[in-house]
Amino acid sequence: MTLAEALKQATTRLMAEPLYAANAARDAEMLLMYALRIERVAVIAHPERLLTAREQTHFASLVQQRLMAMPIQYITGEQEFYGLKFRVGPEVLIPRPETEHLVEAVLERLPRNRAVTIADIGTGSGAIAVAVAHALPMAKVIAVDLSAAALDVAKENATRNGVAERIEFLQSDLMDKIVGRKLDAVVSNPPYIAFKERGEMHPQVRDHEPAQALFGGVTGLEVYERLIPQAWEALSAGGWLMMEMGIGQDVAIGQMLGEWKDVSFVLDLQGIKRVVVGRRQGKAGVREQGRSRMKIKDEGQK
Repeated sequence: MTLAEALKQATTRLMAEPLYAANAARDAEMLLMYALRIERVAVIAHPERLLTAREQTHFASLVQQRLMAMPIQYITGEQEFYGLKFRVGPEVLIPRPETEHLVEAVLERLPRNRAVTIADIGTGSGAIAVAVAHALPMAKVIAVDLSAAALDVAKENATRNGVAERIEFLQSDLMDKIVGRKLDAVVSNPPYIAFKERGEMHPQVRDHEPAQALFGGVTGLEVYERLIPQAWEALSAGGWLMMEMGIGQDVAIGQMLGEWKDVSFVLDLQGIKRVVVGRRQGKAGVREQGRSRMKIKDEGQK
């Protein structure tokens, strides 16, 4: 069997299943490159190359895994995020392109030429923590996750991308173990899917990615209800809170941020409010500040 024949056969198998038809050609090509450890140029330039029996068996097994809804990223063990390579596996959520808007929000608000301390809450693969540390050479990042297995992956990714010496890894339920420190920013891509939405999700997400990193409770807002006051206590005056959120959650989260200033929403490429940003007020306590001061604006695509 040649490369061209193997690619056509795999594409046909994937296209026969409605769940995978839309990306069948792309997935087949990615799996073939991974199975043979070759670049795309080799697939294009040498379609006549013959696969060994072992290569055929290996490739077929990868295609079968994909047909069982295994994400491509878990099969290959890698995902790119913000121009960096990350190891991923079932222990962690796969980094999404929309989360890059959260990284951009951080970089737009924090200086490159001054030491800052940032906490990434629910770090997972470490994508946000590593990307921010890579882009801000004077920043110290505290990468927090409840899962020890996720922290192991994040540590590996920090080492892989050369920023491990500036990231502290901490196992904690949200910010419970971050005490006695004043932070310049708290960032998070928390679990925000409501339990009731589980049945509507694609099997490759629902059945393979860690539920702890996906589901935020009955409403999907429970983590924000806990995290926002914790962030207030940990942030220095003027410190930033920046969080990714789900579609349609902006009104509820905006209300939770009623005592914060400079509240704004960052839009993704589809015009969806994807990231919420707020700044901690000065010395006055939360309860001393009226919600009427809240002013919300949208940023990004207009």
